[in-house]
Amino acid sequence: MTTRDVGRLRRLAAELRLHVVRMMGAGAAHHFGGSMSAADIITALYFDAMRFDPKNPTWPERDRFIMSKGHCVPAQYAALAMLGVLPLEELGTLKQLGSRLQGHPAMHLTPGLEGCTGSLGQGLSYANGMALAGRMQGYDYRVYCLLGDGETQEGQVWEAAMTSVTHGLGNVTAIIDANGLKAMDATSCGKVMEPIGERWAAMGWRTCDIDGHDMAALCAALDWAAEDAETPSLIVARTVKGKGISFIEGQPAFHNAALTPEQLQQALAELEEAVNTLA
Repeated sequence: MTTRDVGRLRRLAAELRLHVVRMMGAGAAHHFGGSMSAADIITALYFDAMRFDPKNPTWPERDRFIMSKGHCVPAQYAALAMLGVLPLEELGTLKQLGSRLQGHPAMHLTPGLEGCTGSLGQGLSYANGMALAGRMQGYDYRVYCLLGDGETQEGQVWEAAMTSVTHGLGNVTAIIDANGLKAMDATSCGKVMEPIGERWAAMGWRTCDIDGHDMAALCAALDWAAEDAETPSLIVARTVKGKGISFIEGQPAFHNAALTPEQLQQALAELEEAVNTLA
């Protein structure tokens, strides 16, 4: 879009976070941390950057989005429901037996999903395949792939990154949700991945490093990524795990955890205040 309402996108991101926590509720383990850190990225993609028709989610010329860190798919479910691809009331069925909204993406069940992910490290390979298929079929769609920074410790990510460059997949944009934490500790625990952008640049990727909660910067970076038709682009989005909930922010314990009823009420109150402030 030539002009954009960044304030509107910020409000949508705040609403998306609220939907995520509502659907997760209390008393059951869910991936709060990474879903919340990715909320602004998901909003910028679905409500601004991507060519996507909610009324026809299988439109052949649509842009594709691969949630490589599949455990954070609740943020994607929320976006799809806000767009009308799914009923908003269906979000409450998250992870229930028989629900279309499982804990990891199940594209055979859920409209709007492009791949079954969750075994970390595989999403970029999948994105490469979709990008190559588009080239062969004469489509000009883009493929966006969201990875976790901990996920980049998987070797397959680097094999896929080399493949993107080898085949000149300028229609691939990788985004790293760089929140600095993985399941139980800092991302740097075990394997130090920084300087992450320089590593990708050394393989031939165009790279940029931004504040992943700055909506204007996110939109500008996604515009920048689409400028080169020959070279894949990487956006390193620096985020806060659990963004938007004071007692969850920066806490690896909430990577996959259950909230008490009291914690849920506090989280909802903070998120509702954020929505109201941006209204």
